[in-house]
Amino acid sequence: MYTWLIEPHWFELVDRVLPIVGLPRELQNKTLVQLSDLHIGPRVDDNYLLSTFSAVADLSPDIVVITGDFISYETDYLKHSEKVLPHIPHGSLGTFAVLGNHDYGPNWNHPEVAEALTDAAQSAGIRVLRNEVAEVNGLHIVGIDDLWGGYFNIPRALSLLPKGSNAIALSHNPDSADLPGWEDFSGWILSGHTHGGQCKPPFLPPPILPVQNTQYSAGEYQLNKGRGMYINRGLGHLIRVRFNVRPEVTRFTLIQA
Repeated sequence: MYTWLIEPHWFELVDRVLPIVGLPRELQNKTLVQLSDLHIGPRVDDNYLLSTFSAVADLSPDIVVITGDFISYETDYLKHSEKVLPHIPHGSLGTFAVLGNHDYGPNWNHPEVAEALTDAAQSAGIRVLRNEVAEVNGLHIVGIDDLWGGYFNIPRALSLLPKGSNAIALSHNPDSADLPGWEDFSGWILSGHTHGGQCKPPFLPPPILPVQNTQYSAGEYQLNKGRGMYINRGLGHLIRVRFNVRPEVTRFTLIQA
């Protein structure tokens, strides 16, 4: 009963610092909130999501990012999402997102679903970055399209970064961090996708993870050449069960590295 009724809707606010080389002075100690894997639709209770959004709005974040899987793979959830998306909290300086595999519909091969969802999110004031770069007071945010969705393109996205600039990258699937193309990138990659495994025995890794690199479950990872990655455990689910892996909202405090 606990794993079904309590933990799936008991989100944890995780506070962390995010050190960034060359962080613009005006962004020192500003906050960035990461949401991930909402899975809007009848599998996840709307009231739970809306109350979580309200709690995040009360934090008054400066930047909000959503790292994919707004919806689950059934295409008829698009109409449902249009009722929930306007309630996603915004950052005072900007609100950005990337797409996840579920945002591409059944079998991750329906780009028309991704297009419609992108339009709906942008109508709700969320800028969806699809191999694009946004800039917030001198900080660059790179949005990589989803790995499984077929439109993932690291070189294209990173080519839009000014040389030597500071940046945060958003990429739904943490497996993307192991692929070539990141060689000149030395910032943070924020990901989701894993749900932290949803169920984890105490002191042991989760037995099931939807990634090739099963080291990637949740939390912080130090990668090569100064890159770091943080994997958010997500808010939603496909199967309503969690044990020892509470849903997560991450609040980062930006500091100069």
